[in-house]
Amino acid sequence: MRKMALALLLVSALATTAAPLPDGTYTYVITRPDRTTPIPASTKDGLIAGIRNSGVTEFLGIPYAAPPVGKLRWMPPQPVALWTGFKNTYHFGPTCAQITTLGPFAGPANSNEDCLYLNVFAPNVKANFIPSLKTKLPVLVWIHGGGYVDGESNDYDASKLARQGKMVVVTINYRLNLFGFLAVPALGGSGNYGLQDMQAALHWVHANIAGFGGDAGNVTVGGQSAGAGAAAAMVVSPGAKGLIHRAIFQSGGYTPFAKKEIALERGRKFTAAAGCDKAKDVAACLRALPASKIVALAGTASANGPFINGPYVDGVVIPQQTIDAITYGAFNKVPIMIGTTHDESNFFNGIIQYFKPDHAPINEADYRTYLKTTYGGNAGPGGGPPAYAAGTIDAILKHYPVGKPDGMKPAFANAQDAWDMAHADMLACRNQYISGALSKLVPVYSYQFDDETAPTYFPKMPGYRSLAYHTSDIQYVFTGYHGGPNGLPTHLTPKQERLSNHLIAAWANFARTGNPNGTGDAPWPRWKYDGPAMFIQDDSWNHVQTNSEFATQHVCGLWQSILLYR
Repeated sequence: MRKMALALLLVSALATTAAPLPDGTYTYVITRPDRTTPIPASTKDGLIAGIRNSGVTEFLGIPYAAPPVGKLRWMPPQPVALWTGFKNTYHFGPTCAQITTLGPFAGPANSNEDCLYLNVFAPNVKANFIPSLKTKLPVLVWIHGGGYVDGESNDYDASKLARQGKMVVVTINYRLNLFGFLAVPALGGSGNYGLQDMQAALHWVHANIAGFGGDAGNVTVGGQSAGAGAAAAMVVSPGAKGLIHRAIFQSGGYTPFAKKEIALERGRKFTAAAGCDKAKDVAACLRALPASKIVALAGTASANGPFINGPYVDGVVIPQQTIDAITYGAFNKVPIMIGTTHDESNFFNGIIQYFKPDHAPINEADYRTYLKTTYGGNAGPGGGPPAYAAGTIDAILKHYPVGKPDGMKPAFANAQDAWDMAHADMLACRNQYISGALSKLVPVYSYQFDDETAPTYFPKMPGYRSLAYHTSDIQYVFTGYHGGPNGLPTHLTPKQERLSNHLIAAWANFARTGNPNGTGDAPWPRWKYDGPAMFIQDDSWNHVQTNSEFATQHVCGLWQSILLYR
């Protein structure tokens, strides 16, 4: 009788059409012809209906927290209101409010605050409420990137990863920019609302994922860029204890978080700019602001505003800097996979070129401006003190010159190439340093993605070469990833598909066992100071470097004399 009643509810639910999304938001509508069979599932909050697609069941747009609107703006995520009947989960949820789009990455600009939704991609289960799999599958919770200011789960199709990797994949939205990260004492709480959203999603997974065939006792948290930094925050946060069992830092996770005093100063300036600093009730004034005004204060399409902060050391959600947590062993000790791409900076200078009139090429003046802006001021987390040492810019230019030899190695032919290698080497050396620190306490598998033929979602721009750019490896794990609605669609060649298969197998092995090989240390070695340490992800899938070779290639002697980690 119970199954018959549930089936009748499902038929009734399918007869209705989904409500339109709020103005200013967008979603991808499911149109593939094989998505035709509704599949029911049960969560702690109510019944849902998903759709089968090529060996994977997709449940899209599941609410995991109450809409953070009105009195819940700038509050920790609150429980979802229970619903009756079936909730159709055929479409991604609305994108979180954002304005800065990082070129063709993410967007579009919108002021929607009702956005705390997640998606589940799982190998098929029977058309009832009992998963057909006898063995629980590993779970990957994926946090999208976007500098903590933009991005959305909508862009990440995890169907191939779930099907081929034999794992359950959960992708999430979380509050961004000023809505997600704002340090104003009058509001109460930690101010790291976006990180608290992620922890609410992890709690949802812990409570519900068994109903989708997943193992709540084997959850990997992973992400790319800011998503990797967020995954690192989960590793050091007491709030994620017991909820994560592995972590993947894809092009991130090694950059220090902002200091609290800097976050508070930016919060103070935001409050004044919003016209609430003189209000009798500052919190009420801020929560009454139109969302569109907050979006406007967050920045423009091409640049962040002065109040943007991102995660910061609040003493609660993030008790201390990542390097300090590692040094003192005060973190969630789980196996770590961490890496970069060979040409990280070609994403960032591509963004600059994207917003130039007629997409004019990067020039030496742009390169020097980047160096002055980045290394001419403070070196501390979030742009705080101490200052970079005098001569830092000259030292970088000596190793990465444009147009003339420096006596150490040939000059770079153009500013983009010099800029690319300077920034990419810096991140590679950060990666090596954090890998070494982590390896003293947990298994670490470090890598560099090295496919310089990776498809680009940037438009054709004069002189621009994308190579193995920041975000280029995402499309090898998430099918068809192309940055966002303004990014050009991408397609992998047969050779790139083989590399994609290797990456998916490694990600799935790591989620299952904590080792990208599954067992043993070949071809991908576990990180250690002496001997093979860095796995180079190319089509050979057998390219390994020692730490010494990697450090020499990326001039880590220079960068470790410059970089700060706390």
